Amino acid sequence: MHAMLGTVDIDASRGAEAVAMLHDQLLPMIKQMPGFVGGTWTRSTDGTQGRSLLVFESEEAAKAAAESAREGPPPGAPVTFVSAEVFEVVAQA
Repeated sequence: MHAMLGTVDIDASRGAEAVAMLHDQLLPMIKQMPGFVGGTWTRSTDGTQGRSLLVFESEEAAKAAAESAREGPPPGAPVTFVSAEVFEVVAQA
């Protein structure tokens, strides 16, 4: 398995909007991605940064997700793309 670690900057004044966008738009799309196993989304305690760890069945699927993430959010979104990296999953608990 492989994972995609994504990072975004969040407009803290629009935090609720960012969470709604995640639940209403991103999660349904991500759940349909080929090879998707599961994911975790986090937000910094000051509300200015988000990280996601998405696990996929293969390196190819994780790379495809990273490429999709690099396209960034739509104009005017409450988040700004920072990075998307792919890692091999070596252990889970």
